Amino acid sequence: MKYSASLLFSLLLSTFCFSQNGFTSLFDGKTLNGWKRIVGSGNYTVENGMITGTTVAGSPNTFLATEKEYGDFILEFDAKVNDTASNSGVQVRSHYDANEINGSNKGRVYGYQVEEDASSRAWSGGIYEEARRGWLYPVTLNPAAQDLFKTGEWNHYTIECIGNTIKTWINNKPVAT
Repeated sequence: MKYSASLLFSLLLSTFCFSQNGFTSLFDGKTLNGWKRIVGSGNYTVENGMITGTTVAGSPNTFLATEKEYGDFILEFDAKVNDTASNSGVQVRSHYDANEINGSNKGRVYGYQVEEDASSRAWSGGIYEEARRGWLYPVTLNPAAQDLFKTGEWNHYTIECIGNTIKTWINNKPVAT
């Protein structure tokens, strides 16, 4: 799957990660402390207590990653995508290889992406393996979930990564479970 300047987060609000130590806030609402941009030249800023991602024409996919790694976790966040041509997602259990050359771009992100798909394809909440096997759980496997994501509105995501299992929910309804 190829798309230009995919954003890891298209507006993010109240991001929490639940691990063995209880819920941990990943975003302080004011700064990008604890986060780093990798690959691409997309821009991430904090506006009104939210992380806002903006694509840059001609840039490869741009990722905003936590500086800390997590084992088993439940990630909850709210996302809003206004552009129906946008394709974005949240990488989980992913890795960055700064030495790999991807076309003319140095560096590559590998791993699982939970989709934010505002297009008519409606695959939000599906699981895609970036730079490897491709679609692991297209939402066509759960047609009832294809109407859960609302373009131009806030959507609540829950992503559970326990052991070798990844499960997703949008607006408290199961997508990939």
